[in-house]
Amino acid sequence: MINSTDLKNGVTFLTNGKPYKVIKYSHIKMGRGGAIVRVTARNLESGSVEEKSFSSNVKVDELTLQKRKLQFLYKDASCAVFMDPKSYEQVEVGEDIVREELPFIKEGGEVNLLFWDDKALTIDIPPKVVLRVDDTPPGVKGNSAANIYKQATLENGLLVKVPLFINNGERIVVDTRTGEYVERAK
Repeated sequence: MINSTDLKNGVTFLTNGKPYKVIKYSHIKMGRGGAIVRVTARNLESGSVEEKSFSSNVKVDELTLQKRKLQFLYKDASCAVFMDPKSYEQVEVGEDIVREELPFIKEGGEVNLLFWDDKALTIDIPPKVVLRVDDTPPGVKGNSAANIYKQATLENGLLVKVPLFINNGERIVVDTRTGEYVERAK
């Protein structure tokens, strides 16, 4: 059992028989009343985002997930297909469940897939990834002091705002939580 005050960002829990992962956490204390824990959580089965409120003294069930390293093969209209590199077993995960993580994964790349009772729930991706810029207007030298951005298309088709000095073919670091440019890759 997990105390509701321990439901920080990234923690997985079970409530009403459904698995959730905390996206946003806030602890609210009102005057002389009891504290309330309010979380924004993603349902790991359906992919929907829900608001949940708990009293600060409530406990929720702990969700134990197994992590398996799999290789991303391809994405079709309804699902993403992964392969276990040791047993060559293929695992299909619904596209609606992994929609937000897929743009940051390259075909052939290895990812950690989280399983609950042999059912694939979500992809565990790092907070930052390195991607190549495929198409952007030419860079302007000397304009690094201003906070001006231009549109860039990355190797995975993702559109990101980048500084003016970034050119085609350069590798940049992108934050997977926000989808924003962080820095030039070293």
